[in-house]
Amino acid sequence: MNIIRQSVRFNASPESLFDAYLDSRMHSAIVGSKVSISKVVGGGFTAFDGMLSGKNLLIVRKKLVIQSWRSHGWKKTDPDSILILMFSKAGRGARVDLVHVNVPKHDLRDVTRGWHRYYWKPWLDYLKRSRR
Repeated sequence: MNIIRQSVRFNASPESLFDAYLDSRMHSAIVGSKVSISKVVGGGFTAFDGMLSGKNLLIVRKKLVIQSWRSHGWKKTDPDSILILMFSKAGRGARVDLVHVNVPKHDLRDVTRGWHRYYWKPWLDYLKRSRR
């Protein structure tokens, strides 16, 4: 099984990061592309103009989001992957721990890099801009 594990620290509260992730408008502003995301279990999401899609499997308010997740470019025979995002306090800020399970081998490298390029760096940049 292919697993991606990443941890990123932010100069923000875990609650604000959790809220931003599950807010379509803020999520879109952070990643610089259209995102539509539900705030309820069973609700769906699309990101990057439909290039990513999935469903909320579990939400623990202000702490945890678990989603089914797939890329538009995956083969129809590729099962959905499972994304786990944990939001916790770290010093004066927060840490987001990501575990992304069952990413197809043919896309593992791009998805691993994509989290840094399309999520973590833009989110860090967004927070810097919003503090000015």
